[in-house]
Amino acid sequence: QVQLVESGGGLVQAGGSLRLSCAVSGRTFTMGWFRQAPGKEREFVAAISRHSISISYADSVKGRFTISRDNAKNTVYLQMNRLKFEDTAVYYCAAESSPTTAWRPQDGSEYDYWGQGTQVTVSS
Repeated sequence: QVQLVESGGGLVQAGGSLRLSCAVSGRTFTMGWFRQAPGKEREFVAAISRHSISISYADSVKGRFTISRDNAKNTVYLQMNRLKFEDTAVYYCAAESSPTTAWRPQDGSEYDYWGQGTQVTVSS
């Protein structure tokens, strides 16, 4: 059984930075971050493969956000820089519990476990 606990959310001014963390218990493969703003569907943000060989970002965050993982610490991070008002959302950590033949990190159905989410609010 995999458990995911996000932390690091909060209120920040536009242009500021936050670092989200996802503490992981259990064996995981690809890890992803997704977000959901009020009244909108959940959307993919970033993903990283088990040994950090493959990384993917949504176009909207490319160049501003950085995903990383420390398997020794069982933690996945999302460094968010140059935050914009439109980045306001609940951010969720997600995990694949088994390897897949095709890497489709943007597909939420590929993930088996989800955290409870952490709120990120960017003031304009």
